[in-house]
Amino acid sequence: MNQNAPLDQEIRIRVFRATDDPDTCLKFIEGHRRVLSIYGIENITTNTDDWMFRRSIFVIVVETMDGKKLYGGARIQISDGIHPLPIEEATGKMDPKIYEIVRSRARNGAAELSGLWNSKEVAGFGIGSLFPSRVAVALATQIGVNTFFTLCSPTTVRFKDWMGGKILTEVGNNGTFYYPKIDLLATALYSEDIVELPITHPREKEKIMYLRKYPEHTAKEKSPFKNHYVHIHYSLLLKNVDPNEFHIEYEPFPNVDQKIAI
Repeated sequence: MNQNAPLDQEIRIRVFRATDDPDTCLKFIEGHRRVLSIYGIENITTNTDDWMFRRSIFVIVVETMDGKKLYGGARIQISDGIHPLPIEEATGKMDPKIYEIVRSRARNGAAELSGLWNSKEVAGFGIGSLFPSRVAVALATQIGVNTFFTLCSPTTVRFKDWMGGKILTEVGNNGTFYYPKIDLLATALYSEDIVELPITHPREKEKIMYLRKYPEHTAKEKSPFKNHYVHIHYSLLLKNVDPNEFHIEYEPFPNVDQKIAI
């Protein structure tokens, strides 16, 4: 695919519960691992395949219209009272406060956006970063999530002001960690009230609200980084979802102020 391919052909952004489409989950895993390997990343906590068997995982994919090829995607993992969020697994041993922070928000629905990736051939179009991030926030009302967490790279942390995110300064070194490698810096972010979006940039809020109102439509979207337009078919209506399914009351996590030596 050449640089202008997203303009020359239409693509689709589709969402589904992981357990409903194992074949696409496998394509997602393959594509994500291929991108991670380019950067020499092998030990990231989300680089597994067990998530595809969990009902608390929802998947966003950017694909060809026939579904045969993926250009990128992301995962939404809802705090389900059983499986820790990736941010808990990645940072909990360094800073246990993250456990109580997640639990305090789970009663109103807490989730994490993770596994964000795109193939090199569409780099710079927003296909693997901005567009899936918008979609994730748009899905909040369908899946009953009020707080999103995420671990951002230096490249994607710039979206926090657009999407209404804040740095989670209570953990790590004012919200930063070396992860997934000692030479890579990650920033812990969170976005609260992603239903009403009070601090989201007006431009992004308008787009997200439109996606909620019209989850099935086609749009000509402008790339945020290139002077190009991308033709996108949105397929964002989830089946058999209950927005109260993952509203969980946790017991307080013990010894959250105790640092664990590493």
